[in-house]
Amino acid sequence: MAQTDVLLTKQPAPQTVPACELPRKLYDVARNTGAYTSSGLATAGFRTAKYLVDEWFQNCYARYHQAFADRDQSERQRHESRQLAAETEALAQRTQEDSTKKVGQRLQDTHCWKSELQREVHDLVAETDLLLAQKQRLERALDTTAVPFSIATDNLQCRQRRQHPDLVRDHVEVELLKEAELIRNIQELLKRTIMQAVNQIRLNREHKETCEMDWSDKVEAYNIDDTCARYHNQSTDVQFHPHSTKFEESASTPETWAKFTQENLCRAEREHLASANLRGLIDCILRDTSEDLRLQCDAVNLAFGNRCEELEDARHKLEHHLRKTLREITDQEHNVAALKQAIKDKEAPLKVAQTRLYQRSLRPNVELCRDTAQFRKWGPLSACSKGVCPAVRNRGAQSLRAQLPLLVSEVEQLNASLAALREKLLEAEQSLRNLEDTRMSLEKDIAVKTNSLFIDRQKCMTHRARYPTVLQLAGYQ
Repeated sequence: MAQTDVLLTKQPAPQTVPACELPRKLYDVARNTGAYTSSGLATAGFRTAKYLVDEWFQNCYARYHQAFADRDQSERQRHESRQLAAETEALAQRTQEDSTKKVGQRLQDTHCWKSELQREVHDLVAETDLLLAQKQRLERALDTTAVPFSIATDNLQCRQRRQHPDLVRDHVEVELLKEAELIRNIQELLKRTIMQAVNQIRLNREHKETCEMDWSDKVEAYNIDDTCARYHNQSTDVQFHPHSTKFEESASTPETWAKFTQENLCRAEREHLASANLRGLIDCILRDTSEDLRLQCDAVNLAFGNRCEELEDARHKLEHHLRKTLREITDQEHNVAALKQAIKDKEAPLKVAQTRLYQRSLRPNVELCRDTAQFRKWGPLSACSKGVCPAVRNRGAQSLRAQLPLLVSEVEQLNASLAALREKLLEAEQSLRNLEDTRMSLEKDIAVKTNSLFIDRQKCMTHRARYPTVLQLAGYQ
């Protein structure tokens, strides 16, 4: 065509290439750009609207090869796809089974730790309850010690009302002071032990709460893992979570996870052991304190018994001496009366002798004679001097030697007898006064002993009958 400005350059004939590498385009078409280009759509950019025969064959061969290559590639892709699908299916199945197995193992581990935590929580609860019971025993024992302390102080105050000379620091008072001091020391010990029990109960509860929190977390994790272990490909509640593979920075490792629970269990076991040891210590303390209090109570009661026996024996002896003193007072009163009567009986003979001397001194002149009535020799001690006191007899012997006048010696003898009787009367009256003083002293001492016996036996020992028993002092009642 003469008007055609654009020449089509024919490409070389296509060479035989593998089906997978057949060219998609066999010709490069040059478009008309001149002024006399064709305006037909069917021949746009081409030299003519018809192909050559060779071009037609080439086009057919190209289509054959393209179809063969596409089928071969498709078959290869189908084979590879089936192989890949089978491999991925097997891999997914193995991975899922392995994940399920791992989750199952994790469930076993979690269940094991959860069981250990639950057991420890139950043990701590039981131990705390036992320690609370021991604490209540301590509180009851502390309240019970108020009764012995009030008894001891009341005994000491009652015994302050004893009278002299029984107001003495005796063995009973020493034992009562020891008892009061022992009770004060026991009360301080019980208070300190109660504080230890309160602190241990607080620690037990804190570690129980820690184990409960860990147990609660493991229960929740166990439920989650159990739900995860039950998932399968036909589950209806599964869905896509694209961001679930993101690594959590706060996540723990299996080592730290196991160590955390193990440390919680170790601390709980340590507090459980400490609580059990404290309970044993409380048992020993309550047993020892109750025994000490009862032993001291028995010692005080024994001291009271011995003291009451001493007071009773002393009172009996005092009453015995009082009875003898009363009899002696009666005899002495009779003796005083007899001496007074003897003195009175000597007055008449003295009057007679003195009157005789006086009358005979009135004799006149030579009649005033020293006759035998007036004077005589004394022989051996006359019978009239018998029964006279030794002083009178001695004076009679002196008169015998001096050969005094009879009447004068009679008067002197009577005066001497009266002087001896009066002296003896003074001695008897003084002895009677001494006996009366002794009687009053004995009666007062007997009253003091009776008062002391009343205080010790009726007040103190009766009050001590309310002393708590060993079980009450040990906090069981």
